[in-house]
Amino acid sequence: MQFDPFIPCTIKSISKEKKKYNMKLIIPMAGRGSRLRPHTLTVPKPLIPVAGKPIVQRLAEDLTASYSGQVEEIAFIIGDFGEAVEKQLIEIAEGLGAKGSVYRQEKPLGTAHAILCAADSLSGNCIVAFADTLFKANFSFDPNEDGLIWVQKVEDPSAFGVIKVDENNVITDFVEKSPTFVSDLAIVGIYYFNDGENLKKELQYLLDNDIMDRGEYQLTNALENMKQKGMKFKPGKIDEWLDCGNKKAVVYTNQRVLELKKDQNMVSDDLKLNHAIVIPPCMIGKNVVISNSVVGPYVSIGDNSQVTDSVISNSIIQHNTKVSSANLADSMIGSESDYVGRKSEISIGDYSNYIV
Repeated sequence: MQFDPFIPCTIKSISKEKKKYNMKLIIPMAGRGSRLRPHTLTVPKPLIPVAGKPIVQRLAEDLTASYSGQVEEIAFIIGDFGEAVEKQLIEIAEGLGAKGSVYRQEKPLGTAHAILCAADSLSGNCIVAFADTLFKANFSFDPNEDGLIWVQKVEDPSAFGVIKVDENNVITDFVEKSPTFVSDLAIVGIYYFNDGENLKKELQYLLDNDIMDRGEYQLTNALENMKQKGMKFKPGKIDEWLDCGNKKAVVYTNQRVLELKKDQNMVSDDLKLNHAIVIPPCMIGKNVVISNSVVGPYVSIGDNSQVTDSVISNSIIQHNTKVSSANLADSMIGSESDYVGRKSEISIGDYSNYIV
């Protein structure tokens, strides 16, 4: 029985762009992001802003900028995130000169299943990138390679899928989250395949034969089958792996992105400073007012927000939010919120009123 992408996956929307290019970018992002609550109660994790841009947008920008050719299509696999999110994703793709497609994964059945939800987009050269993390890396590569899997050395590999390589730097083994040491080369969630149709066939095989690992259809099983049939996968190198799994990690990632992009001007020209100081690097959106305050370093403030009588460092404040009488560090405040208080660290989601 062939996998039907409409059950439990559906194609939700597709942009009108019909140009022909030579690479497709597939981005599974259907997870609920429960470790990042309350911030993911109203916004899916990949759309949480880091240094002023959604995580998934930064990922797509970095990958398309590093690829020497042109990206034909960016396909997003999402959960039930709503039409506004789907429209935003299409706009991200089209802003990068690509066709945007949105597919829905109805049930969380594993990485292989998630990718196969975008079956109609799996053809030709494909990059698959899970939208959980950001990276500092050179993603340039030879598209004639059978496949590439980006990895990074980690101290505790038991929580990750890992690879082993031979003396020619060709991958010999894929191992999912082994409790005993196999390798410290952790798979970070970015893959290149020079034949999307072949990838689709191998993913289909897993579902048709109900081949599961820990109750889910795993991409590593498809990779192993492809390797056994003669495909040669090589590792790509990640310089820095920036996690976005919880509040602490997102705040740190915001800090690193601001640091890495400190030579770029990320402060809007219409910023209004009233007896206030901004210590770079910071990202400050449009129509922001800062009064009687010191902001920075490593602070991101979204559009239409206000900061009054406060000292804030190493924090994220989203759009349409008011902060006053605060002394904050290592904090994260959602959109459409009001915060008044003296706590040194806080994490509140969208549409919150918090007075200490």
